[in-house]
Amino acid sequence: MTAPEAGRGIGRGVHSAEETTTFGFPRDTFRILHVSTGNVCRSPITERLTRHFVAERLGVLGGGLIVESAGTWGHEGAPMETNAEAVLTEFGADATGFVGRELLDEHVIMADLVLTATRDHRAQVISMGHSAGLRTFTLKEFTRLVRAIDPTTLPPLEDGVVMRARALVRAAAALRGWLLAPTAEADEVYDPYGAPLTFFRSVGDEIRDALDPVVTALTGVPARA
Repeated sequence: MTAPEAGRGIGRGVHSAEETTTFGFPRDTFRILHVSTGNVCRSPITERLTRHFVAERLGVLGGGLIVESAGTWGHEGAPMETNAEAVLTEFGADATGFVGRELLDEHVIMADLVLTATRDHRAQVISMGHSAGLRTFTLKEFTRLVRAIDPTTLPPLEDGVVMRARALVRAAAALRGWLLAPTAEADEVYDPYGAPLTFFRSVGDEIRDALDPVVTALTGVPARA
């Protein structure tokens, strides 16, 4: 299955389309917002792994990509859970300086792509409004949709990672009703809060496996062997 035509892209020069988003923010950035419950376990792992994987592929986390996280019951100002930090360190990702945040309207408004740990989180984000429905997915749901998109239908990286990322979200949204999860649990990343390090590692592996094809599609660069 291939993605629908990309339509109007967002980039620079001859590829520029609209200069601002629906809410008036500049089109030269693409914000990815990871959402879980407390913003101390799953979404910090996902945020920092996304940054790590992008940096591995592109050399830097640049090109207009901004990766953030928040929690629906976020522990505002709290540090990352120790076991979550340990998992990130084992992956070679940078866990330093993380501070938990409670999910606010402004985070949803500014996000171009919201990836949640569970379907409940997705429903909570969408219930906040702000036209979030077409750009909010569970992480595993987005992975499933991305795997079905022909990467040759996306703008090349030479046109800018922002333009490519916007086209990827549009294509995934168009496929959502066609590629359903095999089970309700297939789109869930379960909460490891309070669990031993071994369970955190299994959750970290789930997140890594789901993120890898997403970052490959975003950047057009596969993971290093």
